[in-house]
Amino acid sequence: MEYKKLGNTGLKVSVLCMGTMQFGWSVDETETHKILSATIDAGINFLDTADIYSKWIEGNPGGVSETYIGNWMKKSQTPREQIVLATKVRGEMGKGQNNQGLSRVHIMNAVEDSLRMLQTDYIDLYQAHWTDDDTPIEETLRAFDDLIKQGKVRYIGASNYSAWELMQSLWASDKHNTARYDALQPHYNLIHRDEFERELHAVCKTYNIGVIPYSPLAGGFLTGKYRRDKPLPASKRAKGLQHAMIEKNFALLDEMEAIAKRYKATISQIALAWMLADPVITSPIIGATSITQLEENLGAVNIKWSAEEIAVLNQMTNWKVEEED
Repeated sequence: MEYKKLGNTGLKVSVLCMGTMQFGWSVDETETHKILSATIDAGINFLDTADIYSKWIEGNPGGVSETYIGNWMKKSQTPREQIVLATKVRGEMGKGQNNQGLSRVHIMNAVEDSLRMLQTDYIDLYQAHWTDDDTPIEETLRAFDDLIKQGKVRYIGASNYSAWELMQSLWASDKHNTARYDALQPHYNLIHRDEFERELHAVCKTYNIGVIPYSPLAGGFLTGKYRRDKPLPASKRAKGLQHAMIEKNFALLDEMEAIAKRYKATISQIALAWMLADPVITSPIIGATSITQLEENLGAVNIKWSAEEIAVLNQMTNWKVEEED
């Protein structure tokens, strides 16, 4: 496993991060513990979760992923200092008016809940899950800054922020001398490039902000499981990918498959390797639902491919060309 510093910090994280939204959703607790143990054994030290995972599932109250991780850490007795633990705050965690958002009151309440469920004294990376228009950014940053001073949080980050929102936060941190966001978690992959590349890429590069993209495999599309000549399976995930079922993307899969064969790799490994080739990217978030998937994703780290092959994939998915047309 390789490691990189998280943005402008001295914190070293593995170049792959284990996402945990699936734990308590499509993966039960017993299997979760097995996957997490295999993750650490493989050298991945970076785990990402959120307090709301996976509240949108019927019967899931939220906090299940954090609870599973906490139980695993206690049971496995993995030294806490060997784990870089990231979680997020913003979503609705109760029925009261102040049980969601990025206000000081919600952040202070939510962090205590997360610490309890994770069974830990501190969170390495505490992230704003998405923005809150009802709360001034200064209030949010001051609350995060206080948590760092209290030792409950080590670093802070943001997820799903636009470029102007991220810049606003950096300005506010500088003006008020508070902690700044040292990491960004954007939605980014080969078939969804413009949201991050349009402006966020330049901001993160200029201000040395760590980038930990989610959905690097485009919800499974970039594994090659969906093809032009195969009917879509009857699943919610497949239904959510209907927008991706276009000829341009199927042609991309064909090219990725050809590259994968040359390296004795898989399409998903090529998708991850494409992202890892960009020095601005710190650690793509994988979401393995089995040890087999984890082992496949790990293979991406060892792929050292040519600039020409990367250029081909860049050109096939270049959103700038589409706009000019």
